[in-house]
Amino acid sequence: MADEMKGRTVLVTGASRGIGLAVARQMAAAGAWVGMVARGAAELSRAASDAGGHAIPADVSTPEGVHALAGYVTELLGDAPDVLVASAGAFSLAPLAETEPADFDRQLAVNLRGPFLLVRAFLPAMLARRDGLVIHLGSVAGRSAFPRNGAYSASKFGLRGMHEVLLEELRGTGVRATLVEPAATDTPLWDPLDPDSDPGLPPRAAMLRPDDVARVVLFAAQQPRHVSIPVVAVQAAG
Repeated sequence: MADEMKGRTVLVTGASRGIGLAVARQMAAAGAWVGMVARGAAELSRAASDAGGHAIPADVSTPEGVHALAGYVTELLGDAPDVLVASAGAFSLAPLAETEPADFDRQLAVNLRGPFLLVRAFLPAMLARRDGLVIHLGSVAGRSAFPRNGAYSASKFGLRGMHEVLLEELRGTGVRATLVEPAATDTPLWDPLDPDSDPGLPPRAAMLRPDDVARVVLFAAQQPRHVSIPVVAVQAAG
């Protein structure tokens, strides 16, 4: 599979840090052209320089942001990317009775509406050429319930449901989709929560690393066109 990504184009959202940055690094190292998308232009520029990707500042949680992103990428590449990796994420913890509506809406916008808008923007071109791969970054919280995860689980369970519908709609089209559902992963999303000081959370040393998840994303992208990997669950051993 060493040459599977050479000459291919990959668009990664949430690419300035965490899993998205790890995916961008590994895709670029495998020979792909990588468009790296995130909201913070300065941080994204540094990440793209480090990873060997192309920085594209955009907010993928809004229709306007995705519309501008799709126009730019399509003009730049002349087509939709070969692989779309939707890994932008928002996360916080609170009991449902204490969850602020604005925080609930923020997680739905980033974790669920964003992937929907990206599919809507890039899937038609993939369908027209009968080739393409959409990779969604879900979560163990999209298939298992955990206390204080109400907003996050609502978004990730919703993403899983949307992905399952997408799989049905893609049958026979030549376009494929993969949902990668990692367990707790040591990314900057945990920084405000200090999980090592909370007995109700896994310690960071026991979490997956972003590179662990990125290798799974790369593996899915490297499969030949006749191979589909609908869902992959990833967890730490032990």
